[in-house]
Amino acid sequence: MSNETSRRDFLAQATVAGAGLALSGLSRALPAASASASTGFGPLRQIDAGALNVGYVDIGPRDGQPVMLFHGWPYDIHCYEEVAPLLAAKGLRVIVPHLRGYGTTRFLSDATLRSGQQTALAADAIALMDALGIRKAVVAGCDWGARNACVMAALWPERCQALVSVSGFLVLDRATALTPLAPADELTWWYQYYFATERGRIGYQTNLKAFAKLIWRQASPQWRFDDATFERCAQSLVNPDQVALVVHNYRWRIGAAEGDPQYDALERQLSQVKTVALPAITLEGDANGAPHPPPAAYASRFTGRYEHRNLTGGIGHNLPQEAPAEFARAVLDASRW
Repeated sequence: MSNETSRRDFLAQATVAGAGLALSGLSRALPAASASASTGFGPLRQIDAGALNVGYVDIGPRDGQPVMLFHGWPYDIHCYEEVAPLLAAKGLRVIVPHLRGYGTTRFLSDATLRSGQQTALAADAIALMDALGIRKAVVAGCDWGARNACVMAALWPERCQALVSVSGFLVLDRATALTPLAPADELTWWYQYYFATERGRIGYQTNLKAFAKLIWRQASPQWRFDDATFERCAQSLVNPDQVALVVHNYRWRIGAAEGDPQYDALERQLSQVKTVALPAITLEGDANGAPHPPPAAYASRFTGRYEHRNLTGGIGHNLPQEAPAEFARAVLDASRW
């Protein structure tokens, strides 16, 4: 048994026993959540919501403050296998869904365009809240999930209690899609341009897990994850819509693919939203190897109570999984503002 596995088992047992977990110093003092055959931190549920049948984890008291935690690419709900039990132990109801194209989430109709654009994913989240009877929630995420939370806060502020976002205000502006970055910055987006080609689509489909592991290492160069940690997530990428969703997401960003017309009005509305007035906390790790803006570039986008937190110690792009106590603390703090 590895040290990581024993750490996860210890915390899982403590959570089941209802231990009151203090959030201060958790990343150093307490072990991580256990991995079970399903999710590692609760039974996986399914529910029809909007265009999808969504696979999700739902833990914590039913009457607790709802929190929606969103993963990114190429990750899955296990980004929050330590975060979710910590928040549930503090009395919050924590919902962690598989995004469209991941895990057990499936489209209800073969005719639905496999769109990976930002408003499609955010609309999915609102539909899930409706299906679960949740009127308002703290929204939080990393990578695609951070963008998802930001888009929800921008378009549906009445449904969002507070916002926690890794790497800031990540709403995409397609009006600037053809504006080139500096060459060094373009290089960090190599996979975006790879996916813009048919060779890239075939390459991702052919080498799905190897591709994901390469991105993990590039995005978090100091994170020493083991094979079991990676494989728990990688299984969620083996989804019939994964390749189509990822390829469309990156092609749409740079204007190489059109979006789903049903989201045109939302995209137009989103393009007019420049600030978010909700209570918000942004986070950044000191070893984030993925493309990300400096905090000063997005601070003015948050006009409500706002705080930015820099994390040290080699924390990379997958911040919730690499620094779960700090991420959980941010969610808990924002939920109380």
